[in-house]
Amino acid sequence: MNFFDFHVHSVFSGGESNIEELASMAKTLGFKGFCFTAYPLDRKEEEILKTEIEKVKKEFGIEIFLGFEARNLKELRNLARRRKEFDVLLVRGGEIELNREACETPEVDILTHPELGRQDSGLNHTLVKLAAKNFTAIEINFREIMFTTKRTRALVLKNIQQNVRIAKKYKVPLIICSGAINHFEMRDPYSLISIGCQLGLELKEAKEAVSKVPQEIIKRISEKRNKNWVMPGVKIIK
Repeated sequence: MNFFDFHVHSVFSGGESNIEELASMAKTLGFKGFCFTAYPLDRKEEEILKTEIEKVKKEFGIEIFLGFEARNLKELRNLARRRKEFDVLLVRGGEIELNREACETPEVDILTHPELGRQDSGLNHTLVKLAAKNFTAIEINFREIMFTTKRTRALVLKNIQQNVRIAKKYKVPLIICSGAINHFEMRDPYSLISIGCQLGLELKEAKEAVSKVPQEIIKRISEKRNKNWVMPGVKIIK
């Protein structure tokens, strides 16, 4: 079984990054690949990052995907328009309006921690139905659980469990990610699977959340690279 961590943040500034450290750690932990997730960059920085990723992929023999995470509606709409230019579109969840637009935008691959900073879970039946229709994966974020304060951890766990229940009910894909911001915070696939089981997933479902679901996203990445692809569900037929 091939495992992937599809939400790994790191430093990328002035053309410098630590992608090599992430690649080395991911390979050591047993991942087939990971998604290097950045916030939107200017075009020059973006090209430098793409070149660096290709270099590290060859050096370490590991799959690396470039993801951009939108932090607000403006970034989401801009990134959606440029969807063919990178691999994975993530949306930083938490604000209900942003959660909603992420679920109803077909170009979005992952809604990250929709419960972030909230008293509720950030999702409802209407939103998860939209997510199911658009194959927008709902993230279980390991870092949010591990690095929150003891006072708020119980609430975070409760809200994530609620999202797991409602996602399973409507057959919305769930994806478990480390959410790491450096290579020290990355976790092996079986730690991610274990936390999924603790939050209401069956073992098979938890394994799929770090294997089958990211592989479905990878399949769509390949489709987007086809020159006839226009947007999800739309392609040019000659």
